[in-house]
Amino acid sequence: MNIDTKRDPRISFFIWVVIIALIIATPSLLPVFRLNLLGRYLSLAIVALGVDLIWGFTGLLSLGQGVFFALGGYSAAMYLQLNSSGSFPNGIPEFFGLYGVQKLPFFWEPFKSPIFALIAIWAIPALVAGCLGFLVFRNRIKGVYFSILTQASLLVFFNLFNGQQRLINGTNGLKTDVTELFGQMVGSDSIQRLFFWITAILVLLSWFFTKWIIRGRFGDILIGIRDDEARVRFAGYNPTIFKTIVFSIAGGLAGISGALYTIQSGIVSPQFMTVPFSIEMVIWVAVGGRGTLLGAILGAVFINYAKSLVSEALPASWMFIQGGLFILVVTALPEGVLGWLQSDRPKNLLIRLGISKPIRTYPSLEAKGKDEVNS
Repeated sequence: MNIDTKRDPRISFFIWVVIIALIIATPSLLPVFRLNLLGRYLSLAIVALGVDLIWGFTGLLSLGQGVFFALGGYSAAMYLQLNSSGSFPNGIPEFFGLYGVQKLPFFWEPFKSPIFALIAIWAIPALVAGCLGFLVFRNRIKGVYFSILTQASLLVFFNLFNGQQRLINGTNGLKTDVTELFGQMVGSDSIQRLFFWITAILVLLSWFFTKWIIRGRFGDILIGIRDDEARVRFAGYNPTIFKTIVFSIAGGLAGISGALYTIQSGIVSPQFMTVPFSIEMVIWVAVGGRGTLLGAILGAVFINYAKSLVSEALPASWMFIQGGLFILVVTALPEGVLGWLQSDRPKNLLIRLGISKPIRTYPSLEAKGKDEVNS
C-alpha cells in the first residue's frame, strides 16, 4: 500500500490546533477521574507513535510492543517502590515479606537512584528491542515471520514475569498509587494532574522527534526499506542497521509510554504483555492512519476513550464495535481515517463502500462518444 499520498497540510494544522486547545482546557473542564483517563490514553499515544514509525514507515509489523511497554512500566514502579520503602519493614517493598525475602535483590539496587530510573525507563526497552531486532534482522527475517517472532517473544516475557513472584511480585504486579513522590501519594489528585501535563508535553515532544526522524535521509531509507528492501540493499545501504535502530527507537518510546501509563493507572503487571493488548496498539494506528504519525495519536486517544465510554454503558459491546472499526479500515479506508481525510476526503467513501457508482473512466466516455457519432 502506498501511504505517501497527496496530503493536505491544513487538515493536520487544524487538528493540532484543536488538540492543543483541548489539552489546555480539559484540566479545568473534566473531573479528576476523567482527566486521569485522558492522561492514560495520551500516554498510549506515545507507544502508538513507535508502532507507526516501524510499521507505517518501515513496514515492520510488530505484535510484541507490549514487552517494551511493560519494561518501562516496571522501571518506573521499581523506583517508586524503593522511594517509599522507608515506611516498610526491613526497608524493602512490603511484598517481599510475603515470600520470605529479607534482602533486596541485586537488580533492584540501581533503581534507588532517580537518575538511573529515568534513563532505564527508555534505555532498557530500547536495548532489549535493539538486541532482539538485530538477531532477527541480520537473518533477513521479515513479513509475517517477523510478526510471529515478536508475538512469540511477547509470550516468553509474559511467562517469565508472571512466574517471578519472589522477585517482582509475579502476576500481582507492582502498585504505584500508594507510593510516594515529591512528598505526596502518587495516586493523589495533585500528582495525577501533574502527570497529565507531563504526558501531554511528552506526546508533543515524541511527535516532533518522530517527525524529525522521517524527514531526513534516514526517513527516506526507512520508506525505501518498506517499499523495496532489495533495492535499498543494492544501493549500498545495510537495511539491518536501519531496521535495528528504528526498532530500538520504537522500543524506547514504548518504555516511556509504559512508565507514564503505570504511574497514572496505579499498577504495572504482566498483563501489559498479553497478546490482545499489543494487537490493540496496531489497531489504533490502523484506524487513526498508518504512516501519518498524527493519526496514531488520534487513534490511540479516541479509540481508548470511546472504549471507556461504551464499556460504561454497554460492557459487552465494545469488542464488536472495535472489530467493526477494523473491518471498515481494512475494506474501505486502508490509509486510516486521517489518511483518508488528507487525501480524497469524504467524496469517495460511498464508492469505496460499494454504495455509489464510480465515475466513468475516459475509455468508457470515448466509446460512448464514438457510438453517438456512428448513430
